This record gives sequence, C-alpha cells and structure tokens, in this order.
Amino acid sequence: MQRQEIEFTILADGRVEYTIKGMKGGTCESVSALLEQLGKVEEETRTGEYYEREGDAHVAISAD
Repeated sequence: MQRQEIEFTILADGRVEYTIKGMKGGTCESVSALLEQLGKVEEETRTGEYYEREGDAHVAISAD
C-alpha cells in the first residue's frame, strides 16, 4: 500500500495550508472536506495525483 500523508504548513499570518499526498483521483476529497470544516477555504489547487487513475481506496479517521 502506498504511503498516504497530509502535510500542514502554518503561515506567519495564522493561515494554514495543507497538501494531501499519496491519494490518487478524487479519494482525497473526503479528507479535504473534513479539514475544510475547520475554517474558510481561500484557495484550492489540485496536485497531479488528483488527475491520476483511482485505485481501491479506503479512508479511516481515528480520534486517537
């Protein structure tokens, strides 16, 4: 299984940017939707992985 991760960058002005890595196609959208509940989205940019063919994917979020 390919490694999946989320990279966060906290900017000096308090804004937060994140990049979801290791998820092809639209599978990252469910993770992104969860994160977007935390604040206002100012800009969205899709990576090259978004346009790659989706494989089987399962997203699980734990409160741990």
